[in-house]
Amino acid sequence: MSGTSPPPTPGAAAAAVAAAPGGGTGDPVRICFVCLGNICRSPTAAAVLAHVAEQEGVRDRLVISSAGTGDWHVGGPADPRAAAELARRGVALDHVARQITRRDLEHADVVAAMDRMNLAALHRLAPGEETRRRIVLLRAFDPEGGPDRDVPDPYHGGPQGFRDVFDMVERSCRGLLAHLRAAGRL
Repeated sequence: MSGTSPPPTPGAAAAAVAAAPGGGTGDPVRICFVCLGNICRSPTAAAVLAHVAEQEGVRDRLVISSAGTGDWHVGGPADPRAAAELARRGVALDHVARQITRRDLEHADVVAAMDRMNLAALHRLAPGEETRRRIVLLRAFDPEGGPDRDVPDPYHGGPQGFRDVFDMVERSCRGLLAHLRAAGRL
């Protein structure tokens, strides 16, 4: 795993962290990662954030979850290729796929979508503007990403796609933690 990344430039990501009602008051910050089926990208992101937060000594300040916008894989495990890449990198995974709910959105401090399609679906599901402000693309926190960059879906590809996703997600999670620290949430 790489070193600490500088926080990305301000924008929607910084606004989402600033809008997050949790943290700073003794309450943990609740973060939910969302992709399409909740078997590749979002469980990878949840596992990586837990791992990095443990390394940085802030794991107890976070409640981390993941979900999918679709219901195809509900109740199933993570994709074996995602699980294999996490294991290869020494990151633990405990996952059962589930579908995102409006309640998840209402209770999360930050909702990190993997791509613009999921972002749009989450905005449609969100009950109001306050909730929509807390929904961002995960790669907005990636110093090599940007506010409009997706974490590509590796599902129909080979092992290299899962390696690339891990690297993007790790950079993004480190950036997210840097933003949370800068905002006084950790």
